[in-house]
Amino acid sequence: MNTVGYLGPKGTFTEMAVNGLFEDKVQSVSYKTIPACIDAVDKGEIDLGVVPIENAIEGSVHLTLDYLIHQVPLPIVAEAIVPIRQHLLVHPSFEGDMKEIDQIYSHAQAIAQCHQFIHQNIPQADLDYTTSTGEAALVVYKQGGNLAAIGNERAANEYGLKILQSDVHDYANNHTRFVVLRKRDEAVDIPDMEKQGVKTTIMVTLPRDYAGALHQVLSAFSWRKMNLSKIESRPMKTGLGNYFFIIDVDQEYDDVLFPGVQAELQALGCEVTVLGTYPKYMITTEKIKSLNK
Repeated sequence: MNTVGYLGPKGTFTEMAVNGLFEDKVQSVSYKTIPACIDAVDKGEIDLGVVPIENAIEGSVHLTLDYLIHQVPLPIVAEAIVPIRQHLLVHPSFEGDMKEIDQIYSHAQAIAQCHQFIHQNIPQADLDYTTSTGEAALVVYKQGGNLAAIGNERAANEYGLKILQSDVHDYANNHTRFVVLRKRDEAVDIPDMEKQGVKTTIMVTLPRDYAGALHQVLSAFSWRKMNLSKIESRPMKTGLGNYFFIIDVDQEYDDVLFPGVQAELQALGCEVTVLGTYPKYMITTEKIKSLNK
């Protein structure tokens, strides 16, 4: 049985992604931080790691991207998209209303996803950032009082918390992309789930900042009619103005188009790295409900 690491403790959306993908066919192991999970895959302590990489409201999870690029370059072997519903969780002994909440605990991304709700309804509360939404729920469970956590229904069930207010995220279409990492570059197929296509993610580093550089990079894909679903710049951490680009291409790596792109970009002086070509999966709301029971 494969071992799969995730950002824990129990009750996180990452654990939900693991359960949605693999159900009870793997042994799951929780880690306190995203880097700890990635390190465990690199050291061979676990077979696979699942980490968040992008949220529909707050964008990329830069900690994941930067750690994979600058610290531990593991291949991406699968992707799962999970619908996100954030709830305001309190200790079962709490009998007040939102005006009495003094502190709100959650992951920085979760708090950002609920910024307007907090601003309009709980402006008096101090915000405390935790390593995950599951960790926030655990804090409220242990400490009680006038504390609240932002997290999911699974966390509420896991720690016996009460949902004071459901769906406190600011935008209804809230989804998070999770990637599955593996030490060896070999795609993970999930037999019980239907693929939603295949994606290839590459990193492109420009030789220097000059007029039209990005246009030339994009043209290599454009004239080959390769659809890009995402392009994002991130700092190289070598000085101001030095960036690399993460590009998602909506097709599987092949022996014709991608080598052509790589050769064209390398001729321009760019460095090109394939971060993974992998199947995409969607974990439905119905499956999430069944997991929360």
